[in-house]
Amino acid sequence: MPTTANLVQTALYDWHVKHGGRMVYFAGWSMPVQYTSIVDEHKATRTAAGLFDISHMGRLGVYGPDAAKFLDAMVTRRITDMKPGQIRYGLVCNADGGILDDVLVYRWDGQLASMPEPPAFHMVVNASNRQKIIDWLTDRQIEFAARIEDLTKSTAMIAVQGPRAIEKVDPHIECELTSLRYYRGVATRVLGYDTYVSRTGYTGEDGCEIICPEENAIEIWAALLDAIATVGGCAVGLGARDTLRLEAGMPLYGHELSENITPLQAGLDFAVNLADRDFIGRDALVDGTQGTRPVRVGLQMDGRRAARETCPVLYEDQPVGTVTSGTFSPTFERPLAMAYVKPSASAIGTPVVVDVRGTHLPATVVPLPFYERGK
Repeated sequence: MPTTANLVQTALYDWHVKHGGRMVYFAGWSMPVQYTSIVDEHKATRTAAGLFDISHMGRLGVYGPDAAKFLDAMVTRRITDMKPGQIRYGLVCNADGGILDDVLVYRWDGQLASMPEPPAFHMVVNASNRQKIIDWLTDRQIEFAARIEDLTKSTAMIAVQGPRAIEKVDPHIECELTSLRYYRGVATRVLGYDTYVSRTGYTGEDGCEIICPEENAIEIWAALLDAIATVGGCAVGLGARDTLRLEAGMPLYGHELSENITPLQAGLDFAVNLADRDFIGRDALVDGTQGTRPVRVGLQMDGRRAARETCPVLYEDQPVGTVTSGTFSPTFERPLAMAYVKPSASAIGTPVVVDVRGTHLPATVVPLPFYERGK
């Protein structure tokens, strides 16, 4: 385990420490796992709003006349038809169709004074995969008039999530956030500072994510926290971010996603556009073996004991899969898990058993997501 001195700190590190954040190692960064309790922070996000420092996420600018063509050859989702302001979720795969990372691709919209040359596209990648994806893209950009620039450490990224998030952020932003559609973004100003704001998130709630120069992060963070505190919102750490995303059925790299898992196994067919285009991994995704591989499912468990990663899943006394994420759900007050199981045990309603340290606990295959916000 690296020492604290070896970890990268976000622009908000001192604030986290001063306000009781319990700091942990995460993908090379020192990040707050919680401030009060995971359950309290989770419930505040579901009922009001939560404020998240997600500056550890990688932020890459893609420049040049071939930027769209280049990304279209790298990502499972079609990129060449994206309009300014659009954001798409996609995956970067290896030649075997295994997932190198799941990413958000932004078609940049607008101009910022602090960024004289805006990128043609912007990509947000997982913290643990940032250097891997930079290297992967850099090795392949030589065939295109495109270049990659790592913007991670010169910027900060803040998420505001929850049913009251948009109304509380809107007065502080120069665009009309309430009219910004889901998975859309725009260059604008928050508290007078240059930002890029997107209607995106990783909790299953409505909300937005804000990218800003690192030197402005503290003022933006403090103002937004004051705003959401008036309705019961609070700062939220990585612990509740994980329970929130699990309830929302959202996969996490290193758990539900890996280089040994394909997007189709993960149930991410919507993020794979096969028609009339080519990208790395495409041929592997159209071969005849996809339907025989383990697939991602949701598990609702009996009792109150939660399953954890690597717990075996049994069907008719035979091992059929493995749990990838599990928790005791603060929203539903029962254990929930995601797992990869053989197709023969993947039908909704299938009764299975999860082996938790030698104890066999009954569970049922249920639809994902477990939680969907009200419209």
